[in-house]
Amino acid sequence: MSLNLAILREAVAEHGSVVRVLVTADAGSAPRGAGTSMLVWAHGQDGTIGGGELEYRATQDALAMLSAKDPIRHRTLPLGPSLGQCCGGSVTLVWERFDQTYLPSSLPFARPLPGTSGPVPASVARKLTNLRPGSPPVAQDGWLIEVAEAQPEKLWIWGAGHVGREIVDILAPMPGYAITWVDTGQDRFPANVAECVTALPAADPVLLAAHAPQDAQHIILTYSHDLDLKLCDALLRRGFGSCGVIGSATKWARFRSRLGALGHAAAQISRIACPIGDPALGKHPRAIALGVATSLMKQAETHNNRGTAGCDRHTA
Repeated sequence: MSLNLAILREAVAEHGSVVRVLVTADAGSAPRGAGTSMLVWAHGQDGTIGGGELEYRATQDALAMLSAKDPIRHRTLPLGPSLGQCCGGSVTLVWERFDQTYLPSSLPFARPLPGTSGPVPASVARKLTNLRPGSPPVAQDGWLIEVAEAQPEKLWIWGAGHVGREIVDILAPMPGYAITWVDTGQDRFPANVAECVTALPAADPVLLAAHAPQDAQHIILTYSHDLDLKLCDALLRRGFGSCGVIGSATKWARFRSRLGALGHAAAQISRIACPIGDPALGKHPRAIALGVATSLMKQAETHNNRGTAGCDRHTA
């Protein structure tokens, strides 16, 4: 995860001074990995670095920094008896105090760690040019470097019925997704939709499919099998990153036949997954949604490991 300047500036504007606690490195068994962060202010906090005694002590240190107006601290903590934990690993944390007088103006953002002074070393300057968006923070030669977030995965969910609502409910708080939620009318959506989700009423969703991003992921679960089929046809013509359709093996066999009759090659039709979810979890809408969300999160984790991590609304 990367530094989100908008969230950091919003927190400073609201609370005056905040301390960002950032995991810069982890070894062995650790609750969260490098790039995880949380914000702490005088009477609250947002995000988590893993909970437990580690987070409690990190929070207390952050509150002490707010009182003392310390600018930055850097320490490696073993996750052992001294913290009342038996994880066996360690985490390296940076506590950094931000206010209106100290806010990064742009990314990448490089600054010296405690005990380091002088101009930016050539090695750090080279690293700045080589890091890709979404890369985790790098501590090098006494400097800490962070880059911009990668673009989130574009996820289009077609249908605001029981399963669609459950999927959105699970994935909206998760990092890495820009969710567009489509159905045939505003009354199809719940009264309250998360701010990070774009609810898009469309009298004819098939027309909208022709304008969807060609690298988007799609989950099709409308109220109508006929509409599901038309969306499959439209998205095959448009192009997509991935696509899944709710339904049984029988439904998909019929869809494959009808999509073939519409002129789509078997190899392209096979890119669409149906059924979706994990049959072992059952057929309850929440169970189906959990299976779908798990599959999408595994894909996102694979992308993260390739340096294309998404963003986390609760990670600054």
